[in-house]
Amino acid sequence: MPGRWILFLLVLALAGCATAKTGGGSSSADPAAALSIGDYRIGPADKIRVIVFGEPELSGEFAVNSGGEISLPLLGEIAVNGKTIEEVRRMVTQGLSSGYINDARVAAEITEYRPFYILGEIADPGEYAYSAGMTVFKAVAAAGGFTYRAKKSTVHIKRAIGGDEVELKLSQELAVFPGDVIRVGERFF
Repeated sequence: MPGRWILFLLVLALAGCATAKTGGGSSSADPAAALSIGDYRIGPADKIRVIVFGEPELSGEFAVNSGGEISLPLLGEIAVNGKTIEEVRRMVTQGLSSGYINDARVAAEITEYRPFYILGEIADPGEYAYSAGMTVFKAVAAAGGFTYRAKKSTVHIKRAIGGDEVELKLSQELAVFPGDVIRVGERFF
């Protein structure tokens, strides 16, 4: 049992040192590591804040429904699934400028990302809130650490972006994105 606590503290220490890649070079171990949160594609369960300057009644925070849409005053349902936040901002600006508001000025931001999931040989598998700069080590720490049976050299990740589960070498830079499913396998020795 004391060994498990030492491992948990080691994972926490490593998670504190880990940083996610936010662009630039790509890691051969993780084809999606070069993606940044700026490339993020909106999906169900995300929350978006839209601010229409000078029009507080048109501004607010809107949840993306299961169909990938948000419901805005005057504009109604807008399909945002798979769009970047900049694309959403332009869509709202264009929609409001076409007959509702002269020279609409709109800002948009993601206020809450959809959760990620971690399962397998983890102390407390389940759904966890995503935060910027999330790495696999931070995800493992949030889920209570590895079990004693965990394979700590590789993890399986099903990217919300790519769709297929891939086995990746575990490293401090291995990024987690909203909607990802992380599976920690069992070692065989």
